[in-house]
Amino acid sequence: MRHLKSGRKLNRTSPHRKAMFRNMVTSLLEHEQITTTDAKAKELRRVADRMITLGKRGTLDARRRAAAYVRKRSVVQKLFGEVAERFQARPGGYTRIVKIGPRQGDNASMSVIELTDRGAGAAAEADMKRERRARRAQQRDEREQQMPSTGPVNV
Repeated sequence: MRHLKSGRKLNRTSPHRKAMFRNMVTSLLEHEQITTTDAKAKELRRVADRMITLGKRGTLDARRRAAAYVRKRSVVQKLFGEVAERFQARPGGYTRIVKIGPRQGDNASMSVIELTDRGAGAAAEADMKRERRARRAQQRDEREQQMPSTGPVNV
């Protein structure tokens, strides 16, 4: 029985798992959004939330513990600076997992894991994406209007 044995093994050895999650949490904090499998995203959420809690604490001990886990010094600075400031009032739930469907090659279920309160850069990126989509729709409509219609189709 697996009583009190938390965490998924993900078919990896424990050093491989530890290294993988260190890399993933560093990438998540750096880019604020990454795409991975569902199982890895669910396990990563535990690690990332703990790192953000350390960032919110802001003590020297918390900074050393985070620096021992996160691989880039610049990401540790971002964690204790802007990320901690952003989540200061939130009591938990710093990450969101959005399922995006199966992966093309092996049909593994994929997810996007992201920070819930993403920075101004993410909002600007979303606005740009919305504008591009609207521009494409407008161009498509213009092309359809320019094309001669063949008349009614009997079905």
